[in-house]
Amino acid sequence: MDSFEKRPKTRPAFNNADLLLEILGWISFVLIWILVILKYSSLPDSIPTHFNAAGKVDDYGGKGTFFISPIIGTIMFVGMTILNRYPYIFNYPVKITADNAERQYTIATRLIRYIKFVIMCLSLIIEYKIFVTATRGSSGLGGWFLPVFLGVIFIPLIVAIVKAIEIK
Repeated sequence: MDSFEKRPKTRPAFNNADLLLEILGWISFVLIWILVILKYSSLPDSIPTHFNAAGKVDDYGGKGTFFISPIIGTIMFVGMTILNRYPYIFNYPVKITADNAERQYTIATRLIRYIKFVIMCLSLIIEYKIFVTATRGSSGLGGWFLPVFLGVIFIPLIVAIVKAIEIK
């Protein structure tokens, strides 16, 4: 692997796909906080805090735990937003050169934007399902959640790695 100190310190061009991912990320970020703030007072004292692989509730806790996912999501969102400004420090599956830096940085920064958006969406879904399960007695996340979650995270990740390897 090459040392990031020797890599070009450029930032990739920002296009419509990047703008869309940023906007969707921010919208989902705001929505999760709106949900938590508006629904917190109507929660019972004990709410679901964990779901098993089948999407069924397997642990409960105090309603203050309703803030954990948005707080963690906020830390991750802010951290990835800051990190995305420095694509030359990322790990890449190929050596970064002046010839491939722009394209490699574009793939990587777009992937970070996508992951930010997906994390916030998944956190929003989880928070909503916690609220619905706690207040209306629904059955939890459902069996679809884990496979969908794994798919929306790993399929784009694999595609990005393949694209990055193809551009040497």
